[in-house]
Amino acid sequence: MVPNIELLREIGVAQSTISLLVSDYPDMAFMKHSRYDVALQEVKEMGFDPSKSAFVIALQVLLKVKKPKWESKLEVYKRWDWSTNVAFLVFKRAPQCMLVSEEKICKAMDFLVNQMGFSFEDIARNPTVILLSLKKRIIPRCSVVKILQAYGFLKTHISSSTFFLPTEKRFLDKFVIKFLDHASLLMNVYRAQIELLDVEIQSTKVRTERL
Repeated sequence: MVPNIELLREIGVAQSTISLLVSDYPDMAFMKHSRYDVALQEVKEMGFDPSKSAFVIALQVLLKVKKPKWESKLEVYKRWDWSTNVAFLVFKRAPQCMLVSEEKICKAMDFLVNQMGFSFEDIARNPTVILLSLKKRIIPRCSVVKILQAYGFLKTHISSSTFFLPTEKRFLDKFVIKFLDHASLLMNVYRAQIELLDVEIQSTKVRTERL
């Protein structure tokens, strides 16, 4: 039996999760045992449940991200007003956040906080948004939301998880198709046929007309 795999079994990691690990991340199962054991203990100390798949994902991240890079990414998150404790809570909710490049973190946070007005707390509660494509998912959906808010169909302050996390079909059903009779721009906006700057102009125009 491979020692690293045996360690996972001993602490209660499900066989289905172990199989996923071996299939998707075979290098982890066969890397140096001492390093593997240290990372395993760190994940346990962070409070991850071995019976959940997040345990293995967190283990994978700790083994991939070396300490200097880990510290560097912590500093990036701190620049966006996240304390070390908040950053660790975010890691527990979405371990993959520590695999995202520093450039992507900054671009996502800049857009969400400075352009869309989301609070740092909201992003910390829903950190998986950082993993999403800015161009293919975040900006198109935010553009739709801006138009809907301008028409008064959505309240100004809504959680990012409300429209970032649903599948594309569910998002289209709830935020595009439902309002097509009232806002014909929506599908074009969503399909990125209209630039975000034009969305801002259109939103302002709609709000002005409603006054």
